[in-house]
Amino acid sequence: MRILGISGLYHDSAAALVVDGRIEAAAQEERFTRRKHDADFPRHAVDYCLSVAGCGLEGIDSLVFYDKPFVKFERLLETYLSFAPRGFSSFRMAMPIWLRDKLFQKQEIAKALKAISPEFDIGKLLFTEHHLSHAASAFYPSPFEEAAVLTMDGVGEWATMTLAIGKGRDLKVHKELHFPHSLGLLYSAVTYYIGFKVNSGEYKVMGLAPYGEPRFAGLMLDKLVDLKEDGSFRLDQSYFNYGVGLTMTNDRFAALFGEPVRDPEQLLTQFHMDMAASVQAVTEEIVLRLARSVRAETGQRNLCLAGGVALNCVANGKLLREGLFDGLWIQPAAGDAGGALGAALAGYHLFHDQPREVAAGRDAMRGSYLGPAFGQDEIEAELAAAGARFSVLDEDALIAATAQGLADGKAVGWMQGRMEFGPRALGGRSILGDPRSPAMQKTLNLKVKYRESFRPFAPSVLREDVADWFELDGDSPYMLLVADVREDLRREMTVEEQALFGIDKLNVPRSSIPAVTHVDYSARIQTVHADTNPRYHALISRFKALTGCPVVVNTSFNVRGEPIVCTASDAFRCFMGSEIELLVVGNCLLRKEDQDPALTLNYKDAFELD
Repeated sequence: MRILGISGLYHDSAAALVVDGRIEAAAQEERFTRRKHDADFPRHAVDYCLSVAGCGLEGIDSLVFYDKPFVKFERLLETYLSFAPRGFSSFRMAMPIWLRDKLFQKQEIAKALKAISPEFDIGKLLFTEHHLSHAASAFYPSPFEEAAVLTMDGVGEWATMTLAIGKGRDLKVHKELHFPHSLGLLYSAVTYYIGFKVNSGEYKVMGLAPYGEPRFAGLMLDKLVDLKEDGSFRLDQSYFNYGVGLTMTNDRFAALFGEPVRDPEQLLTQFHMDMAASVQAVTEEIVLRLARSVRAETGQRNLCLAGGVALNCVANGKLLREGLFDGLWIQPAAGDAGGALGAALAGYHLFHDQPREVAAGRDAMRGSYLGPAFGQDEIEAELAAAGARFSVLDEDALIAATAQGLADGKAVGWMQGRMEFGPRALGGRSILGDPRSPAMQKTLNLKVKYRESFRPFAPSVLREDVADWFELDGDSPYMLLVADVREDLRREMTVEEQALFGIDKLNVPRSSIPAVTHVDYSARIQTVHADTNPRYHALISRFKALTGCPVVVNTSFNVRGEPIVCTASDAFRCFMGSEIELLVVGNCLLRKEDQDPALTLNYKDAFELD
């Protein structure tokens, strides 16, 4: 039985394939079109999934869309009516778009499917609710036979947060929090207020928070958020504009905190850092209260998380350390793209009543390596067509040369095997570096990623060595948990290192792996497992043999404003448009000094930077 799930038409379109209950393929549309957060119908992602299935659309048993557009339209209408006459300008702009494009999305989806395969039976097209898709994406791949499932995001149709219970193949939503009261929208409102782009800048807020003090958290809880002991809450809409306006916050919000909305080009100040720290603290308090309530009310010993808020790995780390649950599992594609996978799994288990098998102790995501892979001949042909100059090495020589490049302080582009599904690079499409270098963080941010110098990088660490380097003794394969660097590895930065780091603060704390240690000693950890990514594991093992350090810097293989690379030509273009010094694609090794200078790109001019 083949079930295809799709998400999109709002942002982060994706497709996912489930065959006889096994997750076989999943990918975001942006990786193929090279348009970040591509919201169009995921034609390329669907084509990829069908290629894995080995059939056309007519061979699919059901195609499931991840939410119900008509119910979303109902919410929009009711919201405008409840706020009227405020918000009329937004209503006037939104209605023609909804009436033209979104209200009849079933017909639009059907039309897109017929364009792929005229023989496709539209009776196979099904719809599930947005948060049920999230819950299904979290529970069904989890290693638990039974679990509570908490979903938290901006908004689906009406729900912004749900509690579901999963048992075997059954999954039922028991509680919902409805729009406009939303933890995701609260976080996005502060993201907007401090000058970052909503739906992509939330990561920046989380990264900025450790530089600040949560001195506005009390004010937020006093004025913005009416928080109950069980974690439920209401937001005072007189401070927000997202319900019916064109911005996230209003003048009353700015007056409350005493500063105007930051222009994206304005320098970040201590105020902005403190605002980030404050909304992060409020978010953590809400998540912890919710989790305590879920544990007490349901008696469930395992918890699964999905929805955009579940990508807040700092809150996840604190939840793990709270010890409320025996098991905690988070969907790596927790945002809307993961809704495609949840829709496919809901289609298989709920609509078709198919059984669920749980592998003892392991999840079903297969490391989240669910995107396209390319053969060596295909890689060589694509690189040659792009004008690349490369050497082809056997695996041992390739691993040795790459590990030595890392030890020599080089930035390495690494493209191997299947592309990751979700927002994190996990060693399939990654830029790697030496974590021992105090200059590596600033170098990668400013010369490779072309982004703010404060942004932290994640460590990839051998699973067998994680407890020797971090205050974590467990799996974190999807880079969704934050834990501190071990105390015996911490040290203060020298004045010279502070200058290299580029943050105007004295006594910035660091460790013996400063490039992956945030200013509060924390790190967003990925544990690397030999069975899910043997080549990446072998590379880090060789780096450990050279340096004694089983950790490498891992960041996504892209520059700011561009999606993570998919193909060899994507990787070569990023290599030639940045200061990456070494590129490894399949068994091909490329050195920057060997390339034709005429192929050099200026990414700052070639791409619109967000």
